Amino acid sequence: MDGFSIAVLGLALSTILCGIGSSLGLKYTVSTLSGVAAGDPSKVGKCMLIALLPATQGLYGLVISIIGMGNLANVAADPAKGYAMFFAACIMAISGFASAVLQGKAASSAIVAVGKKDELSGKLMMYPAMIEMYALLGLVASILIMGAI
Repeated sequence: MDGFSIAVLGLALSTILCGIGSSLGLKYTVSTLSGVAAGDPSKVGKCMLIALLPATQGLYGLVISIIGMGNLANVAADPAKGYAMFFAACIMAISGFASAVLQGKAASSAIVAVGKKDELSGKLMMYPAMIEMYALLGLVASILIMGAI
């Protein structure tokens, strides 16, 4: 395989895995939010931001793919650079997938708690947001490595 094909595979994995992770995370939060809304529709507004947190990882995966596509000409003829791009994209793919799923579970629990006591919404948003930090670390690491290729 040439450097181009290897790099494109990594970029595709970044978009695909981050997108799947965000979808799974949102499945947890939207399902939980639907249950809370059925009990008290006025709680939806307080829970909406918490419910949407897992969606960001899908965007991060796409950002890495866009950045990487801009560098494909540099890696096309060199398999070593293609592998470097592949692994740089895999950092985002793996951290984005895992953090989105886990963030969805944490946010889901926060939504249940806000459903019981709506004054907790600001405080409980912090817990799933802490998981976001690991997606951001993956994003930054991928960008820095791609910049060095």
